[in-house]
Amino acid sequence: MQPEGLTRGETREAAETPASGEGRVAANAPTHTVGEAVAHDSAVGHVSGRATYVDDILEPAGTLHVAPGWARDATRATLVGLDLEAVRSAPGVVAVLTAEDVPGSNDVSPALGDEPMFADEEIVFWGQPLFAVVATSRDAARRAARLASIETDPLAPVLTIDDALGVNDTVLPDYQFRKGSPETGLATARERFSGRMEIGGQEHFYLEGQVSLAVPGEGPEITVHTSSQHPSETQHVIARVLGVPDAAVTVEVRRMGGGFGGKESQANHWAAIAALATRITGRPCKLRLDRDDDFIMTGKRHDMRAEWTLGHDPDGLIRAVDMRFFARCGYSADLSLGVVDRTMFHADSSYFYPDAMIHSRRLRTNSCSNTAFRGFGGPQGMLAAERMMDQLAIRLGLDPLDVRKRNLYREGRDVTPYGMKVEEHGVLHEILETLEHTSDYRARRARIADFNRENHIQKKGLALTPVKFGISFTLKHLNQAGALVHLYTDGSVQLNHGGTEMGQGLFRKVSQVVADVLGLTLDRVRVTATNTGKVPNTGPTAASSGTDLNGMAARIAAEKIRDRLVTFATERFDVDPASVTFSDNLVHFGSEAVPIGRLAREAHLARLPLSATGFYATPTITWDRPSASGRPFHYFAYGAACSEVTIDTMTGEMRVDRVDVLHDVGHSLNPALDIGQIEGGFVQGMGWLTTEELFWDESGRLRTHAPSTYKIPTASDVPEDFRVDLYASRGNPSPTVGRSKAVGEPPLMLAISVFSALHDAIAGLAPGHLPPLDAPATPEAILAAVTAMKKARRA
Repeated sequence: MQPEGLTRGETREAAETPASGEGRVAANAPTHTVGEAVAHDSAVGHVSGRATYVDDILEPAGTLHVAPGWARDATRATLVGLDLEAVRSAPGVVAVLTAEDVPGSNDVSPALGDEPMFADEEIVFWGQPLFAVVATSRDAARRAARLASIETDPLAPVLTIDDALGVNDTVLPDYQFRKGSPETGLATARERFSGRMEIGGQEHFYLEGQVSLAVPGEGPEITVHTSSQHPSETQHVIARVLGVPDAAVTVEVRRMGGGFGGKESQANHWAAIAALATRITGRPCKLRLDRDDDFIMTGKRHDMRAEWTLGHDPDGLIRAVDMRFFARCGYSADLSLGVVDRTMFHADSSYFYPDAMIHSRRLRTNSCSNTAFRGFGGPQGMLAAERMMDQLAIRLGLDPLDVRKRNLYREGRDVTPYGMKVEEHGVLHEILETLEHTSDYRARRARIADFNRENHIQKKGLALTPVKFGISFTLKHLNQAGALVHLYTDGSVQLNHGGTEMGQGLFRKVSQVVADVLGLTLDRVRVTATNTGKVPNTGPTAASSGTDLNGMAARIAAEKIRDRLVTFATERFDVDPASVTFSDNLVHFGSEAVPIGRLAREAHLARLPLSATGFYATPTITWDRPSASGRPFHYFAYGAACSEVTIDTMTGEMRVDRVDVLHDVGHSLNPALDIGQIEGGFVQGMGWLTTEELFWDESGRLRTHAPSTYKIPTASDVPEDFRVDLYASRGNPSPTVGRSKAVGEPPLMLAISVFSALHDAIAGLAPGHLPPLDAPATPEAILAAVTAMKKARRA
């Protein structure tokens, strides 16, 4: 049966109509966007400056500007007096907000209620906000904030890991994994040794800083445009502060200029202050932190101390390990439970520990509360494991790669310290063996040995290190996502989901998935801003799970619409449902093809819904934290990197000469975006381990709070010879969208190969001695290690 107004002859018209930007297509030519190297959906907007960020949104009439105020001479102190009269009388000031003005709860913490929005009794870190100024301009607000008269009674601050251990103060209870009997394993091992290293933190340095624009609605309603990786949590925190239902608060995120974990929980504080300012004044209010204040007031990657004792056989096979991590968490818990847990989960790196103790302490210090950062604690655990491998190789006089390969997970040696079986260990072996060959590792190792014998000032190092990174939130309830898909009667699609776009290409990948389901070209799919009013109760875009979760949710929603259209077409055209297919913006049945827009219009006239929601919850996640048992990860992503470096033993300067990467992304949804993530993650990890040094002085003041003193990698630091390949995967054996694998965080840990290569270059100065090199390996750290090795050689 033909739909009214639609004849068989008209169905051919679509075959003669060029798809937008694609030229002519045959009626039955398939449209496949998944797996194609397609540009980021905002690529042109990024390079042209037309992509809209929060600070680019046209400000509503009467918009006010907000700036936080804080005590610039107090790290830890009792607040004795706060005189804000000069602030209130300053030019342009409309209101001054303190804890007394909060109608709900003066708390911006993610969960534990230990982060006041405004301190009102005690200052617990340098930079903690005491009040906020609302003024007619940002400049007026910032100038007025400095006029406060603040009287404090100083208290002794706890600043370092040693300080915190001395007072035995933690933000959360200690936690550990046990496997087998590590005490017996260490006691019976033929050989054993101990070691330790200091692992530095890292500033997120997103290009777009913390910023929020709050706009009042009717009654208690408020809309907040913000730069947040977790809109639902931001919504919840704002509602808590204002004392209103969550439903009265709408949070919208179109895009972020970078996040890296720094906007997972830390965006809540500034969004809540902006919302409070709007509640008090009744006018739109915007808060954009100054870059220095952003550095000072927001959390970093957790810096840690790792200590270990390792028992092994004479040939380098590990028998037992006892590893301990001491994390400097700052003044509150924030996300330290999950972060340090993930450090423990990755303390094995890619290696089998027959007996193991992995222990952690989450230490409280008088500093900004450390938070999520790309890898979420995993990089710290993996770095400690790789340093342990390098130490083992030096003790035995073996090539570090041989020691690593000897201890990789394999059949019969495939259970982690937390009891999860490593199911794809064959992929790990294939990647290492392939990269060893393609990087010409053995021949280069010999050439480097020759170079080092002939050169007294410059020394080279080489390292090939693996990556095994668990994918999923270990907090089970976060492994869920929702999506909302609308098919319009012209054949275009509007897509919304709970994930946020921070430059990683999530929106593009999810739109590719929806386009494939409905047989559309990508110009027909429009992804709208993440909005808590469209998809509620979402998790953060983090844990490398953005595409896994939101891609599946969007696919489920699109499939619902497709299935309705199949049923409708089957009835109208009297065809077999199995014959109905979708491609090139057409719906095919046999030799006929109907434009999807026409079919959608006819379905609408027949009163069929063309909108659907999708929901997805990751299967197989069973982790029970109290008993430390279960399966915390849906699957593992694998990779390896081979890095060659040159150091100057006179100055400590270093150069990364060449990097070879082979990384596992399963069946790639978009190779261009995946390679971009690998390159960017590697360089960011390289910065963490070589140039990015956070420094607090003896008073607890952060001294590296600007680009002049905190050095992220620049274009000139990117290795000139940088070779990135995607592993020829047979597809993710775990059910994921398109059998792909996550790619956001794992590549950062490929950069551990740079640190190990630096370690290798320094180790050659005194064979058999362990270089005293901590992270980051800045020129000063390298020079100090070189000096120590020269002394060891002379001893």
